[in-house]
Amino acid sequence: MPANPFTDVWHFLTATTNDYLHQGNWRYLILALFWALLFASIAVAVRNWREDPSQRSGPHLGIWLVRVLVGIMWFQGMLWKLPLPVSDGLQYWTEQESTNAAFEFHRSFLKDVVLPHMTIFGPIVFLAELVFAGSMMLGLAVRLVGVLAVAYTLQLWLGLYDNPAEWSWTYMFLALLMFLFALEGAGRSLGFDAWLRRDVPAVRDGKGLIGWFFNIAG
Repeated sequence: MPANPFTDVWHFLTATTNDYLHQGNWRYLILALFWALLFASIAVAVRNWREDPSQRSGPHLGIWLVRVLVGIMWFQGMLWKLPLPVSDGLQYWTEQESTNAAFEFHRSFLKDVVLPHMTIFGPIVFLAELVFAGSMMLGLAVRLVGVLAVAYTLQLWLGLYDNPAEWSWTYMFLALLMFLFALEGAGRSLGFDAWLRRDVPAVRDGKGLIGWFFNIAG
């Protein structure tokens, strides 16, 4: 049967995509993590909607929906970084970057530093995308994580700039979207950032190290 958006979504939600199946029985743990993030996102959104009248608006609901969908995109992209420490897919695309990056210094860095140490960089890439996914889905520390995601995506933009199979605007559009999330503090729309800034005085007032961090990060 030809693939279509409906069957693709169903396979993703039931851990039957190729990326999931490659993980063996671990896929059920990964799927449980996904559903936990999704239900937590919905629960936080409902709580914000009930407790704060200012959150009950179309723009807040729209930002929440787009943010969660982008978080799901990061989660799905994270799957092919498994198994750790280095998946075949990550190895292949890093090699592609080492020959297709826009600038020589970038190509040299990938060839001389990243590729020889993929057992270190592989887990870092996986954890980065897991953090991006969790932050976007939960609406937690979105401003800080959004900035990190912009830098991460721009690296991909430049790294695959000369690859004829890639359209460089794809990565630029993602970087721009993450920039808008960071600029607007998208976690303040039905996310954990909204709840922290409203109900946790230390965060609301920026007091103490943790309060200051989440006040700035969200």
